[in-house]
Amino acid sequence: MTKPNQPWFVRRPMPARVEKVHLIGIAGAGMGAFACMLQDIGLEVRGSDLNVYPPMSDVLRGRGIAWMEGWDAAHLDWGPDLVIVGNVCRRDNPESVAAEARGIAAVSFPQAFSDLFLVDRVPVVITGTHGKTTTTALTTWLLHQAGLDPGMLVGGVARDFDATYLLGAGAAFVVEGDEYDTAWFDKGPKFLHYRPKIAVLNNIEFDHADVYDSLEEIIENFERLVDLLGPGTTLLVNADDPRAMACAARAGGQVTPYGFGEGAALRAVDVEPGAEGCDFTLLGAGEPRRVRSALAGRHNVWNALAALGVGLALGASLDAMIAALGTYGGVKKRQEEKGEAAGVLVIDDYAHHPTAIDETLAALRARYPGRRLWAVYEPKSNTARRNVHQQAYAQAFTAADEVVLSRPFQKEDRFGPEERLDVNRLVADIAAAGTPARYEDGSDATLAYLAGAVRAGDVVVFMASSGFDGIHDRLLAALAAR
Repeated sequence: MTKPNQPWFVRRPMPARVEKVHLIGIAGAGMGAFACMLQDIGLEVRGSDLNVYPPMSDVLRGRGIAWMEGWDAAHLDWGPDLVIVGNVCRRDNPESVAAEARGIAAVSFPQAFSDLFLVDRVPVVITGTHGKTTTTALTTWLLHQAGLDPGMLVGGVARDFDATYLLGAGAAFVVEGDEYDTAWFDKGPKFLHYRPKIAVLNNIEFDHADVYDSLEEIIENFERLVDLLGPGTTLLVNADDPRAMACAARAGGQVTPYGFGEGAALRAVDVEPGAEGCDFTLLGAGEPRRVRSALAGRHNVWNALAALGVGLALGASLDAMIAALGTYGGVKKRQEEKGEAAGVLVIDDYAHHPTAIDETLAALRARYPGRRLWAVYEPKSNTARRNVHQQAYAQAFTAADEVVLSRPFQKEDRFGPEERLDVNRLVADIAAAGTPARYEDGSDATLAYLAGAVRAGDVVVFMASSGFDGIHDRLLAALAAR
């Protein structure tokens, strides 16, 4: 539930004119991309961060954006008129303290993005526990191919554009609406800043255990988002998710449910997964239409329906969007084929929540029939390391032929032993359900085991919320050498 004295979200005063911007935490993926966006609209941009390294250091250097190492009040001596406070910044950060002492406007990244890029646009805010990144990139692609020239800000690399953002010249600006908290002074979710005119609510589950204490608290914040949707707005909501539908009842504008069941206004029936993606018949957009999506998996049918629904709400050509759906290139680290060596296909995926793991493995099983499927998982995120999903993880790997759990690097853990995921028990439970499973102590041990155990024809999917120590390329190299 709501924490004591916590506002919905915090808006700070912006300067009347912005010319020079300093970003605290410039080397983060989102902040680095935002630095480039600010430069694109003609602002002078600098920043600071710890441990700036490729690829972001290369991006910033290539754009001529200077950064300073570490945190120091002197980093503001160049005279910025706006400081953007990244999520990495703590209350006692010397630069944040100095900005306040010098009277320099300091706002969160979501507020700055909203105030500088969304005021004169039609914000399309994509939300939900799962599918945000894919749906954001897919929606942008469909609108782009339909000639609407949208803007985009997404938490991943959209492969069709080889970019994390587009400015666009059209009315629509599609943004991934993250429910993670905003800044040290604003513990509300980022998506509350984004002025939604059209919103997608794909699903609601418990996640972000480092920020939220319960599912009820997460639901409350999605309710706050829906409460922003008054007359003249549109909400696309997953009709197959009861929590999402309950939230949608609060909306004051148009509500369009999508999904597989009869309650969906935009509906997919006769779904046929295959090696090239997924075919389905689209109902609710005029005459029934047979659609081919380049994306595999039931979860990606929901994502496709949401993207099509956004396009229809904006007046995009259905024919153009259906054609674009079959050519969508995806997002990096979402069922991304990294390469094949010695007949073994290696895939990288972001799945780390049990629902995402289950759906991803089912999709890969359909996409690569007859091949042995290895699921290699690193339980690294705060939610993954907590035992709240202990039982759900035990059921999430049923579509795999082999399961390997890999211990992530040691990190400070806010959870006590009684709260932590019991990995040994999880391995035993997976094996008891009929799928061979084992636990390896870190990425090096995991790599050594896989290099000797996989064989030609196998598919190995690495699932993690981080880079997994580059194990994908290391395994391909080891297999090529073998």
